[in-house]
Amino acid sequence: MIKAILVDDMQEALDVLQADIKTFCPEIEIIGTAKSVVEAAKLFKADQPDILFLDIMLGANTGFDLLEILPNNNFQLIFVTAHNEYAMKAFRFSAVDYLLKPIDPDLLQEAVGKAKERAAISSESLELLRTQIEHPNKLAPRISLPTQERIHVVDIVNIMRCESMDNNTRFFLENGEKIFVSRTLKKFEILLQDHPFIRVHQSHLINLEHLGSFEKKDGGYIKMKNGDIVPVSVRKRPELVKALDKMNQ
Repeated sequence: MIKAILVDDMQEALDVLQADIKTFCPEIEIIGTAKSVVEAAKLFKADQPDILFLDIMLGANTGFDLLEILPNNNFQLIFVTAHNEYAMKAFRFSAVDYLLKPIDPDLLQEAVGKAKERAAISSESLELLRTQIEHPNKLAPRISLPTQERIHVVDIVNIMRCESMDNNTRFFLENGEKIFVSRTLKKFEILLQDHPFIRVHQSHLINLEHLGSFEKKDGGYIKMKNGDIVPVSVRKRPELVKALDKMNQ
């Protein structure tokens, strides 16, 4: 059995989540529920869960206050939140899983399924999430990239380009590192749309800050500053030319 602790300051929300988990995720054993940071900390002293379902707002405190006082984070974390779209974007940047109230049973099962397979959330990812929630209008400087081994938190300016591989994405960093993420390129295109990234091909998303030159011969291709060659589709060519012209203004 997978042990879980549920933390929410609303008893009704706890009751609903508890009922949903028992119905749709019978492999989970709920070993305790809490309505405050203090109550939750006491539960952790008694037993360590495999998964923590945590509300962001806990009365005068937040879920982050609880995470700061726990001795370790060797558990899977799923936030349960009623926050707005700004917060949802923060979760996507930090790669921290979340469920939006009212909870969709299918998404609950999906979140639990992913929790069984992924590495524990890093303190860097949590700090990134907290910063983005506290400053929703500030452009995120970093992004979390989850792999099977761990979660990489990287500076967005250091991402040179992204390449689609079926339903996965390979990131190419300035230092030569490559990171393989099991998420579609389309998701990252949307997530990075406020940054200087542009989709130049069905399989390629590039950071314009790392573009070396746009060669118009042979149908058109991009030469990145590190020498990488990236094809440009006919359909995307006008959009690329427009973006380059804007950079020169």
